[in-house]
Amino acid sequence: MLELIKELSLLDGVSGDEGAVRERIIKEIDGKCEWSVDPLGNIIALKKGKRATDKKIQLSAHMDEVGFIITHIGEDGLLRFAPVGGIDVRVTLGKRLRIGRKRLCGVVGLKPIHLVSEEEFNTPPKMDELYIDIGAKDREEAAGLVEVGERAAFESEFIEFGEGFFKCKALDDRAGCALLIELIKGEIEYDTAFTFTVQEENGCFGAMTAGYTVAPDVAIAVETTTAADLPDTPEHKKVCRLGQGPVVSFMDRGTVYNMELYRALLARARQEGIACQPKTGVYGGNEAQSLISSKAGVKVLAVSLPCRYLHSPSCVLQKSDLCETLRLLRAAIALAGGQ
Repeated sequence: MLELIKELSLLDGVSGDEGAVRERIIKEIDGKCEWSVDPLGNIIALKKGKRATDKKIQLSAHMDEVGFIITHIGEDGLLRFAPVGGIDVRVTLGKRLRIGRKRLCGVVGLKPIHLVSEEEFNTPPKMDELYIDIGAKDREEAAGLVEVGERAAFESEFIEFGEGFFKCKALDDRAGCALLIELIKGEIEYDTAFTFTVQEENGCFGAMTAGYTVAPDVAIAVETTTAADLPDTPEHKKVCRLGQGPVVSFMDRGTVYNMELYRALLARARQEGIACQPKTGVYGGNEAQSLISSKAGVKVLAVSLPCRYLHSPSCVLQKSDLCETLRLLRAAIALAGGQ
């Protein structure tokens, strides 16, 4: 699964431009389930389980990643841009980007440190003060290479390091996509709909239409979530830790999760010896906030991989958490189907 995560994460798929990721996922699941692509670009995959159930079950992971969109080409050939999704301006400075269909190389620039005033030095820059340098001498040259409206993604490497750690861009949520693919390739207890959605990072729009199409009784968002197991973080704000298994949420900024299913899944994990942890903080959000209101309403859960440095070029995951998350998702499908 690690090689698949690497391949998926290195693809560019900023919200609204997920085509390359979608094609790669279809290549993996074709022949292993029934699938279709809806008008918005979501993949809806139906996988037969060992048996049928009267409950409709949906597992969902998003294909898109945070990034940028080109908004202006200056007379000097520099590109102005806006963020797509929640990006801390501090992680963008000096970073390499890949821009548009040509995957043109660019560098995020700002006034050099030697020229800033003391006040500027002590004040974090704003996103609209930054620009992308593509090495163009003027607007005419730049406009021949890039169009306004094209996306730009972080350029990153996939690197394994330490004791079972690995880093790359877009692990949110290509790791979740890889988990769904693994479930489709293997045996599951009950018939299940797997949705690979678009535009999560800019408003969870793909999940809205995917949830309406599937009309599930139970939906599980398969995600990554903030691990703040870092120095100087108070114990009650660490949220979750790498190496302690998948994270099950009771509430976040977008969703109050079904407490009956939440408790039952934690109990099932204890019963089967699956390492997992509750999310000990009401932070973030995911596409469960869209799935919960599909049609007449849906019981929702979120099962997430703990991840350091989300929405950056160097998200960090732990290999052991992947294995435990796969086990917990199989158990969650069985639980959702009534077993």
